[in-house]
Amino acid sequence: MSNPQLKPLVAALMAVLFTNAAHGEHFDIPEQPLNQALLQFGKQSRQPLLYNTDLTDRLRSRALYGDYTIREAIGILLAGAPLEAVTNPEGTLTLRPKANPPLEQPSSSTTTLPKVKVTGKAEYADDDPDNPDYNRANASTATKTDTPIMETPYSVKVVPRQVLQDQQVIRVEDALTNVAGVQTGFSNGGLSDTFSVRGFQTSTMYRDGYLLPDGYGASQARRETPNIDHIEVLKGPGSILYGRSDPGGVINLVTKKPQATPYHAIQQQFGSYDRYRTTADSTGAITDDNKLLYRANLSYESANSFRDFVSTDSVFFAPSFTWNISDRTQANLNIEYNHFNNTNDSGVPVVGNRPAPVPINRQIADPRNNSNIGDRTYLGVDWTHEFNDDWKLTHRFSAEFFDATQLFTFFVMPDDNGNLYNAPLGQGHPRGANNGSSQQQNYFTTLNLTGKFDTGVIKHTMLWGFDYFALDNQFAGECCALGIPGESFNIYNPTYPTTPLVHNFVKGPDRNTEWYGLYYQDQIKLPFNLYGNVGVRYDNAVGTNDGAVTTDDDRVSPRGGLLWRPREWLSVYGNYSENFGPSNSFFNTPDQPPLAPQTAEEWEVGAKTEFLDGRLTAGFAYFDLIRNNLTVPDPVNFLISRTVGQQESRGYEFEAAGEILPGWRVIGAYTHLAYANVNYDVGFDGGPGDTGHRIYGAPRNFGSLWNTYEFQAGDLHGLKLGAGVIAASEAQGSNQNNFQTPGYATLNLLASYSLNLAGKKLTFQLNANNLLDKTYYQGTNSANRVGVGAPRTFLGSVRLEF
Repeated sequence: MSNPQLKPLVAALMAVLFTNAAHGEHFDIPEQPLNQALLQFGKQSRQPLLYNTDLTDRLRSRALYGDYTIREAIGILLAGAPLEAVTNPEGTLTLRPKANPPLEQPSSSTTTLPKVKVTGKAEYADDDPDNPDYNRANASTATKTDTPIMETPYSVKVVPRQVLQDQQVIRVEDALTNVAGVQTGFSNGGLSDTFSVRGFQTSTMYRDGYLLPDGYGASQARRETPNIDHIEVLKGPGSILYGRSDPGGVINLVTKKPQATPYHAIQQQFGSYDRYRTTADSTGAITDDNKLLYRANLSYESANSFRDFVSTDSVFFAPSFTWNISDRTQANLNIEYNHFNNTNDSGVPVVGNRPAPVPINRQIADPRNNSNIGDRTYLGVDWTHEFNDDWKLTHRFSAEFFDATQLFTFFVMPDDNGNLYNAPLGQGHPRGANNGSSQQQNYFTTLNLTGKFDTGVIKHTMLWGFDYFALDNQFAGECCALGIPGESFNIYNPTYPTTPLVHNFVKGPDRNTEWYGLYYQDQIKLPFNLYGNVGVRYDNAVGTNDGAVTTDDDRVSPRGGLLWRPREWLSVYGNYSENFGPSNSFFNTPDQPPLAPQTAEEWEVGAKTEFLDGRLTAGFAYFDLIRNNLTVPDPVNFLISRTVGQQESRGYEFEAAGEILPGWRVIGAYTHLAYANVNYDVGFDGGPGDTGHRIYGAPRNFGSLWNTYEFQAGDLHGLKLGAGVIAASEAQGSNQNNFQTPGYATLNLLASYSLNLAGKKLTFQLNANNLLDKTYYQGTNSANRVGVGAPRTFLGSVRLEF
């Protein structure tokens, strides 16, 4: 060993390994129901274990503390139980009834079960940090109740935590590449989470069902992911349960919850372009009786970019607490704080009908006018009381405070020589500043009553709800000078001035909006495996600028669906939904005349299947979605808008997720948007309308496939390998269809290795994204800027769990 300072460390590591090999694994499992004890045994030993859970119901384990071999440990856990463990040739433990059970009968709290064939395996709870599954049986976003997906007559997709870990997801957009119908968008300097869902753009997301609106006037930093447990996406209109929303779908970030079982993890990530990210997750009980639980997630990220003058610096902290007041009453407190200091990526301009042929690192923005600095603080409180096994009341309140200042450079298409000029919008080929300082406060509350009852042979799960949302925004901005008027900037031979800029922010109107909604839903279970879902909602929304009412809208939105499950493994369904969309007048100038709000409607039919005892699931959906009251800038005064028609997307989706063979997991999605057109009643220039424009950012074909294989036993036990591809065909860059972004495909790889050290799980992982280093473009701002996809990048990590 050439470095003497490493010798003590190596010696200590060898001592740990030698002790572990000589004395077996370390276990810390209290006496408890046997099912729970076996789950902890599997996590602490990493030993594959197969058994039928019917064998272990109502049985209790012995306590297990200390260092034991696998055989010794399982023997202690099963002591006194009418079961025995055998090892198959692959090294997997299998539980079965003892051939000659002892004469002594179990205590009154246990039952000796008859001999059965072992067909199952130990199952993980959905919120278990070690749950390796790529699919989920239940989801709540489509119905606001925990409902089996196979019994839900709507299209809903879950991206579980294991997928997020295997792909080392840092941004929400990376997770949603696994969902059919969802494409990553590009806007606000690339700092906001922006997506296209079934062809319709959205930047709205939800946190545990709470609305997370965008900040106005200054771009929000992207949502942080350290405390996300999984992501659920409801495809199609969601107004029935969530009020005003974009019609493509509802993106719901489901956060990690406090757990009584202690779990702690720390991860260090490091990657291309000086990316360093540290995350930590800790949960457990504060009191011995598990009445009070906690969880804390935090992260710090510092990164540069393949794009010139682009960087990220972010701090995130999210503590949460659960108070189990009684067996039927629970309260939760959730806090998030995020400080961000980022620079914008304004993309590249358009030349002709394609992205400009400049190096992918080329920055068009002025480095002197490029920053996004701010803070976001979130506070959420909720409580639930169960009156009995059938009736439950839930109340939630959240508040979010956002404060940011953004310096942003806008530009349009350059002239034939690649020049842009410091000039106002609408003059020549302008490049200028569009800066803003925004403070925004969001408040949201909802009250839900859920009840279960029967009327004859029909079973009902009813939901009555009320919600209220308020947004207050204070904004000051400036536009448009960037130094000397008329000064040029050449995209092919750029020079970046260093003379400091003088900023002059002018206060804009204080903007406010509030809406309330009343809704009703009935989930019905009928004879012959029929499942219905019907509901209706009333919304009223009012917006003001400096106290003057700019919009006053109300709407009744119905929804209904029917599902038939003729076989345990097959469901077919159909539904119809209407949507109450965003206001068309709220954030425009005082000269803006009132416009009708956006509305939408959708028809959908589909099928869902389960294979391999539910380990592998798949779904197919065909949809026809129409959005009304689209807006475009007025051809005479571009500062105001007018409604000109509708958008329609029509196509089908396919997605699958789960475990094909032990250790081989897969998640895949494919979307074909056969028709995604904009139908204008009036042209952009005020002339005749046009029905031949395709919606921007809506490729005809796109999808992804990701799969991993984890060795289950033998010398390679703990090794995981994975590979995947993300692909999309050509897409229009604007609704005018005057330029396109080319199709692309990227290849991504994974290698990880996990081992146990003194009862702790240590995982080394390396991800390679865009391995073949393809140049591609991802999303536009719908007018003249194009987002540039990342080249080949690597992201490594070391994660310790205990």
